[in-house]
Amino acid sequence: MLARKSMRRAKAYKITKNVTFYINELRPVVPGSLTQGSQDHNPMMVMLPWLGSHPKAVAKYCEIYFHIGFDVLVMESKIKDFLWPRWGLERDKCLLELLESEPFVSRPLLVHAFSIGRYSFGQMLVHISMNTQKYESPTKRIEGQIYDSLVAGSMTHMATGLGKTVLPRSESLVRRVSLLYFKMFKEQITEHLEKAIDVFWNIPATTPALLFYCNNDPLCDAKTVEQLAAYWRSRGMKVTEKRWEESIHAGHLKRHPEEYLSTLHTFLNSLHMTSHKAKL
Repeated sequence: MLARKSMRRAKAYKITKNVTFYINELRPVVPGSLTQGSQDHNPMMVMLPWLGSHPKAVAKYCEIYFHIGFDVLVMESKIKDFLWPRWGLERDKCLLELLESEPFVSRPLLVHAFSIGRYSFGQMLVHISMNTQKYESPTKRIEGQIYDSLVAGSMTHMATGLGKTVLPRSESLVRRVSLLYFKMFKEQITEHLEKAIDVFWNIPATTPALLFYCNNDPLCDAKTVEQLAAYWRSRGMKVTEKRWEESIHAGHLKRHPEEYLSTLHTFLNSLHMTSHKAKL
């Protein structure tokens, strides 16, 4: 039995400890099932938030998608899944299996990943690359992908990200300990993360992508993101970039609300996933 709670404009069903399904109540309600206010073919945004994301912050992004007809599936990242990737790999496999089950199996998908949440998607891609036939359906159903402040660059960038999100008051210590930890468990961690990064660069889903980033983000190397966008374009992908000189990691919506929403809505309208036009 799914735990159920309410949210503004949506009903929330706790599927697992880390996964919550939000059903958009702005559509007509069909009584008596999990898909109230929804149909099996309605588009769904798969949201992969940043570490330590606050529910109110996540809700702001959900609201954007509710207004244009999306349901939302949120999978929260845990620090243990990043520090020991095999645990995260198993968890992300469960999400793939979930997307292959009712009431999600026929839904068009949009991925919106923030910061280190991109690694969760990377783990999913590792599974897809190892069994393309089994996971052909969710791959084909991804119609668009959005990456906000993705942690990009060296292992130092990853260690910096951990310091800023896990224990900000002890950022320097966490960064040094993380780098030592990555070095000690290179085979179990570093090589695994590098594989996920490689699969992400050669992503099986070649649908349009939108990248939000800035030049002053210590967790997100702007030059690496620029190179990623160029590489994806060389593979025939349509890539949109929104880059600021100064902004906040995973906080572009808060710092530049009009520009963020304008760019996001233009991108969403280009996908034609719903009959509702995204507006400011």
